[in-house]
Order: sequence, then C-alpha cells, then structure tokens
Amino acid sequence: MLVSEAIGADHQYLDECYENLKSAPTDDKIKWRNMLVWNLARHAISEELTVYPAMEKWLGEEGKALTKTDFEQHQAVKEDLYILQSLSPSDQKFTPLLEQLMHDLHTHIEHEKNEDMPRLEAKLSHEESEKIAKSFMRTKHFVPTKSHPGAPTFSSLAEGLAGLLAAPDDDGELSG
Repeated sequence: MLVSEAIGADHQYLDECYENLKSAPTDDKIKWRNMLVWNLARHAISEELTVYPAMEKWLGEEGKALTKTDFEQHQAVKEDLYILQSLSPSDQKFTPLLEQLMHDLHTHIEHEKNEDMPRLEAKLSHEESEKIAKSFMRTKHFVPTKSHPGAPTFSSLAEGLAGLLAAPDDDGELSG
C-alpha cells in the first residue's frame, strides 16, 4: 500500500465514522463520537510524525510550505475535536461543532489529496512510499487517543512527543 492509499483509506474511514455518528440512534451517538475522536486524533499525529517529515525531506522548501499549511489545518481540526470530545451529542452545540469539524477536515483532506500526496508520490519510489505508509499505520498504535490542541505545533516531532507525554492522561476510554 502506498502512502497516498493509506492516508486515503484513513480519510474514508473518518467519513464513515462521521456518517455513522450522524445516523446513529441516540444511544449509539457517544460510541460513534468516541470512534471519530479516537481515529482522528491518531490519524493527525501519525501524519505529523511520519508523512510531514517525509514531505519536508523529499520536497524541500515546497514540502515545508505544504506542511505549514497542513499543521495550520490540523490545529483547527484539533481545537474543534477537543471541544467535541467533551460534549454530549444531546448538547445543542454538538451538531454545529461536528459540522464545523468536518468542514475543516474536508478542507484539509482536499489539500492533501490534490496538493500533498501527488507531489510526494511523484518524488518517492514505490518502495519508499510503502515504507512511509507502514510507518504511518504503525505509528497510529502509539499516539494519544484524544485531541491535545495545546501540544506544540511548530514541528511534527515536538507535537508528537508532547502528545505522547499527554497520552497517560487519556484514561484508555473516552467518556460520555
């Protein structure tokens, strides 16, 4: 699996979590909110630890400019996610915030799909792309399960480490 395919598959699963959350009966909405929070937090930090450094390495200054935009987009998503993870689905702020989160996420997804991934894949060998994809998927097992928007965003390594340090505060389960 190429890195663009791994990222794309994750994006598709995040959309499935969102659709399931929207259509779920009231009793299941917390479960789907938690699935969305868990998967989106892991996805974002895994990208920052594996994909963005590869973009900077392989694309040079262009990669740095692209990842700057990506970090800014991730920050907006993480801030929405941080609030959403503490709201009950019955809260009147929940649905508008969920819609804002998904709008921000889709803006980011389109940027990655149309800008980041085509440029990165054009520079990578098939083997290098597969290696980054494996690293991305493996990293998702070691990152926080909740959003930590206060973790530094000035570099992928710094945020990843700050997020990992914050992970012990993630009680293993997302509460409702």
